[in-house]
Amino acid sequence: MESGRLRAPEEVLVLNHNYQPLNITSVRRAILLICGGKAHTLETDSRVFHSELLTIKAPTVVRLNYYVRRPLPVLRANRKSIFARDRYACQYCGGKGVTLTLDHVLPREKGGVSDWENLVCCCTKCNNIKANRTPEQAGLKLMHQPHRPKYIPYINYTRFLSAIQDYGWQPYLAPYGDEFAVPAERIEEEFMPLEFPSPKSKRTRSVRK
Repeated sequence: MESGRLRAPEEVLVLNHNYQPLNITSVRRAILLICGGKAHTLETDSRVFHSELLTIKAPTVVRLNYYVRRPLPVLRANRKSIFARDRYACQYCGGKGVTLTLDHVLPREKGGVSDWENLVCCCTKCNNIKANRTPEQAGLKLMHQPHRPKYIPYINYTRFLSAIQDYGWQPYLAPYGDEFAVPAERIEEEFMPLEFPSPKSKRTRSVRK
């Protein structure tokens, strides 16, 4: 089956034997997995590769022929992942295309922590209005309650949110995403540096990337 293309043309989605998304690799590496009997093709695009002994359509999704056990990934709450979760929009005013930072909903000096449930994307204007107060004290209201994204596979979170935009990959990635899908072109954009004010007082096998 041929897939639509929003991804980079040299990227291939690798699925574990149980169809769990495992990695994003190169076309060359994917073909080596197929030719080595370690994987088989699920999706292709229109390109065809030729060699003296083989003609093969370019894979876009492959599935391993064996199950790979890997430690559960740690989903870290950092600047990139919070921005991606919040769709690069201020969670107080909804502003986009403006200078963004992170805001602790409950200020750190009031006991707030830097986790998924207390960090939101915030424009500098709202950040200055809120200062070291709670949203209620500052007269602000959150557009969405901050939350930890539902479990995602063994792929970097921001890269995952970019990958899920690919039409051919969506059936395999959508079960691991949530409602906060982000346009692919936004993932790699650069934003102003983030600054926080200081508070006062069995044997396993693996796939090479």
